[in-house]
Amino acid sequence: MLLKFIVASLLLGFLLGGCGGQTTQPATGSEREVVVLLHGLGRSTQAMRYLQYRLENAGYEVFNIGYPSTRLTSDDIVHLLQDRVRICCAHSQKVHFVGHSLGGLMVRALLGEKREVNLGRVVVLGTPNQGTQLVDWLTGNRLFNVLAGPTALHLGTGEDAFPRGLPEPDYDLGVIAGDRSINPIGSWVLSGPDDGIVSVESTRIPGMKDFMLTSAGHVLMRYSDEVADAVIHFLRTGSFSETTGSVESAN
Repeated sequence: MLLKFIVASLLLGFLLGGCGGQTTQPATGSEREVVVLLHGLGRSTQAMRYLQYRLENAGYEVFNIGYPSTRLTSDDIVHLLQDRVRICCAHSQKVHFVGHSLGGLMVRALLGEKREVNLGRVVVLGTPNQGTQLVDWLTGNRLFNVLAGPTALHLGTGEDAFPRGLPEPDYDLGVIAGDRSINPIGSWVLSGPDDGIVSVESTRIPGMKDFMLTSAGHVLMRYSDEVADAVIHFLRTGSFSETTGSVESAN
C-alpha cells in the first residue's frame, strides 16, 4: 500500500506537470489546410507549442485546443471538443488531427462521432490505444483516483476501458510510439519496450495505416525534430516512409 502511494505520487508529478485547459482563439475557417492539436492528460496547449511551430512553418493553419483533462469525464471532454472543433474548423477545406497520449484517444473519439469537418489525416503520439498497464496497477489508489480525474480512471487495459470502446479507424491513421524511458518506475510496471508511461505494444491498433518507433520518451517526443518531421510527412503523404526513425508496415 505504501509503495503504491509513493509510486502514484511520483507518476502523477510526471504526468500532471503543467495542468491546464487553455484554448485557442476561435476562427471561422481557413483557406489553408488545418491541423488540430490535442494535448495529453494534465497538460495544456503549451505542451504542443513546438509541434504547432513546426506545423505552421510547414504551411498549415494550426489550432492548438486545450481541454480540462483531469476534471471531466471522457464523454464530457468529447462534447466540449466537438464544439471547439466546430467553431474553429467547420468551414476549412481540410482538417488534420494530431494528438499526444490521451489527446490521441480524444481524436479517435471525436472522429467516431458525426464528423462536421472535411477530414484529412490523423497522427497519434504515445497514445495508449489498447490502454495502459499503469492505470491497471494504480486502480484503487486514493491519490491517483482524486488527482488524475475521472477520465484517467478508465484508461486501463480492461474490456470496459475507454480505449477499448473506440471504433477502429476508417481514415488514414499514423501511430508513433517511443521506446526510451526517463521514468524507471513506469517502466518497472509496464511490459516490454515502453516510453515510461505507455508500452509500445499498447500503441498499436488494427486499421492503422503506418507505424513508427522513435527513440524518445513519452514527454520528450513532443519536442523531437524526428517526430515533427514524421508528423508533417504523414499529413502530406499518408506514410512515415522517407523520414528518420524505425518505420514498420502496419499490415
